[in-house]
Amino acid sequence: MPKPDAGRRQALFDADARLSWVLAALAGLIGAAAFTHTAGYFVTFMTGNTERAVLGYFRDEPDMAAAALALILSFVAGVVVASWCRRHYWTRHPHGPTLLTTVCLAVGAGTDLAVYQTNPDDIDFVPILFVAFGVGALNTSFIKNDEVSVPLSYVTGTLVKMGQGIERHASGGDYADWLGYFLLYATFALGALAGGLLGLLVAGWAMLITATLVCLAVTGYTYLHLDRHGPFEE
Repeated sequence: MPKPDAGRRQALFDADARLSWVLAALAGLIGAAAFTHTAGYFVTFMTGNTERAVLGYFRDEPDMAAAALALILSFVAGVVVASWCRRHYWTRHPHGPTLLTTVCLAVGAGTDLAVYQTNPDDIDFVPILFVAFGVGALNTSFIKNDEVSVPLSYVTGTLVKMGQGIERHASGGDYADWLGYFLLYATFALGALAGGLLGLLVAGWAMLITATLVCLAVTGYTYLHLDRHGPFEE
């Protein structure tokens, strides 16, 4: 098997790779924020939501099944809207989806603040729908040939590709076959860890506000350091 060239190895740590780590960590943090202060809703794990939507009725949990289905629909809607915006307004602008995610988190936080007096410790379900929408939008940050090239919260697929890369390395390939996927997975896990630690320090009603501020900082990072254009420029 031919060795990868120096350009491929360098791509492991280029600007796009660094951005993918930051956004994967952000996705992990957002997922943790939604999970730790709710009834256990997933905003990044659509495989789990699909199983819940189907199997909830077998466990006599129709409310959880309906919630899982609503989260799936909201996630897909976020992908559709962000993809439409990318096609018509954001051409290769990584800050576009993160900006939309920030807006969704802010709306979710505002909605939760409107009801938190009746539930001060946990995040209500309706704000989580906005969060799922935002995570769906975030996953469109990397597009190649009209398809997502780096699915930020699709951890199962990342691990499959990492495992295949390990096999290629063992069969005569190179560390570049799997290292990029490992780094993407590791940063997602670190983001989830950071979100879990924040969950121990921040009250439920303030968790989405914190996630919004972090997302806003990441949006600024993508704009100032990785994209010289405005969100509506070609």
